[in-house]
Amino acid sequence: MNHTVQTFFAPVNSGQPPNYEMLKEEHEVAVLGAPHNPAPPTSTMIHINSETSMPDRVVWSLLNTLFMNPCCLGLIAFPYSMTSRDTKMVGDLTGAQAYASTAKCLNIWALILGILMTILLIVIPV
Repeated sequence: MNHTVQTFFAPVNSGQPPNYEMLKEEHEVAVLGAPHNPAPPTSTMIHINSETSMPDRVVWSLLNTLFMNPCCLGLIAFPYSMTSRDTKMVGDLTGAQAYASTAKCLNIWALILGILMTILLIVIPV
């Protein structure tokens, strides 16, 4: 390594003013850091496979739980839907599809029984 000593101030008795431009440059480099690269920043693209976009039926299970809940089928379907979502996030698509299929079946039965019970509640009093 070649170490050279640079003096930033001129000697007092030389009669020349000190070189303040060099000090200003050194201060800017110390404060701002090294000069930045003029190249544009790189970006990252994330590709999502279409396989992972299978429905987990959480909203349908929640609506069946809140509105039409005969025999608690909507309440039973809701944990299956949540497990399907969690399993899909882990990456087990086969397990997620199995839980989603069970939730779908329970939701269909809850919907059919809820509609039949609603029709019966309207028809019987009339």
